[in-house]
Amino acid sequence: MISKEELICEIEKAREKLNKSIDFDDSDTIYKRSVELDKLIEQYITAGY
Repeated sequence: MISKEELICEIEKAREKLNKSIDFDDSDTIYKRSVELDKLIEQYITAGY
């Protein structure tokens, strides 16, 4: 299982990627990155952090 700190770091990286995508990428890429972020947040919630 991934540690809380590692998961938070991954969430922040995914959030930054998504924010950059909103400015520069097409809607398919934005959606893909949004789903990736959602999955990480779901892991965080499921782990009970």
